[in-house]
Amino acid sequence: MTRTSDPYRPGDPFELEALRVALAGLDLDDGEAARSRAAADYHWYSPVLDEKLRGRRPDLVVRPRSADEVLRVAAACARHRVPLTVRGGGTGNYGQCVPLFGGVTLDATALDRVLAIEAGWARVEAGVLIHELNLAVRASGQQLRMWPSTERIATLGGFIAGGHSGIGSIRHGILADPGNVRRLRVVTLEDPPRVLELEGADIQKAHHAYGSNGIVVEVEVALAPFVEWQHTIALFDHYGDVLRFGLAAAADPALDLFQLSAVERRITPYYAGLRDRLEDRDAMFAQVSPATLPAYAACVTAMGGRLVVRGSEAELLAAGLPSATECAYNHTTLEALKTDRGVTYLQVAYPAPLDPALVARQMVRLGDEVLFHHEFSRAGGELVAFALPLVHYFDEDQLHQLIKGFEADGCTIFDPHTWVLEDGGMKQVDEAQLEFKKLADPHGLMNPGKVRAWDERVLGIPGGRL
Repeated sequence: MTRTSDPYRPGDPFELEALRVALAGLDLDDGEAARSRAAADYHWYSPVLDEKLRGRRPDLVVRPRSADEVLRVAAACARHRVPLTVRGGGTGNYGQCVPLFGGVTLDATALDRVLAIEAGWARVEAGVLIHELNLAVRASGQQLRMWPSTERIATLGGFIAGGHSGIGSIRHGILADPGNVRRLRVVTLEDPPRVLELEGADIQKAHHAYGSNGIVVEVEVALAPFVEWQHTIALFDHYGDVLRFGLAAAADPALDLFQLSAVERRITPYYAGLRDRLEDRDAMFAQVSPATLPAYAACVTAMGGRLVVRGSEAELLAAGLPSATECAYNHTTLEALKTDRGVTYLQVAYPAPLDPALVARQMVRLGDEVLFHHEFSRAGGELVAFALPLVHYFDEDQLHQLIKGFEADGCTIFDPHTWVLEDGGMKQVDEAQLEFKKLADPHGLMNPGKVRAWDERVLGIPGGRL
């Protein structure tokens, strides 16, 4: 095959056999099971993505064990024009690690070394599991500032490439807030590849880019002093009371909080092992510092609630109860799907400050079609709230109509039913990310089909097509 300087176009043939030769000696696997595992993530939460991405797999899986091996993979893919998709723990919800047009999947999970732990920060390889990193830094009296509800199986690099916020965001903001991620080391897809260092605002060029513009191999992430957070459940008679309590607690400087997750009573039966404790009431799941737990409990009582569960994560697990982490964010969706495959979800950001009366009107309007669950967070220093409501799914048109309704209420939808980067987020092109893709992936080989602006502006083809 004649090598060309033209960028890869989805569906172009590629030199897979030549790539195998170039990667001889690395951990390669083209077995059916390995290829299927490499394309598996949590996009099946969406019945739309589950149908449209079904059967899409890599032709080959490579598992590098060092940054030097990553450089070999990057050079070979660029030389032979083979598309490349990077995956970590496979906990993404939008098909980020599903290769739309075959090629190679780079499994980053063997890049798992903790390279340095210092006061306030750690430097690690991108494939380290977040839970293992938290255990490693705990010996120094520290912890990560935030983590996803999938902390036990997610990689740090995957969280940065596909995530937004998580447990801890009520205290430390979202991933994109300055200081939470201190530095990224990124390998370009060129022959020969370059190694680029991103710091400060430049980190956003690769953050939440779905691994479409460079291979993140190393991360320097901020740490905070370790706290043995107390996992709590407070019950209230009305969901509006839960939301008003959340606003009051989040604004109270006397309370040190790491999580505030509001869940209405129609969802709580999905939590296995908690049905008796939740008593068919609306609930606030929270993580609170031991020092401020008495003040938190007093606030719960003052606002008409009852604290029915409290204890460290270890104490709850020993008692056969899930941690508060496992009742938050998209873990709520997972718990529902374990027993009811007829539900899916949306992601709804509310105007700040959250108006509980707006939520009450939505609950009346939508009835049993939509079940509500809100997360309290900070972004750019501002208290915000967003929902991951469960939806009793009928068809794709239903989702479009629900989205229009939320948008008419002044909410912003982060659509979890699309694989296209821009369509799922702010519905606009991130110009800095696009320019960085031109620099770090000039042949357009990384996760092709996921970046609408690349397809439309660079290739001149319709974006968002399979």
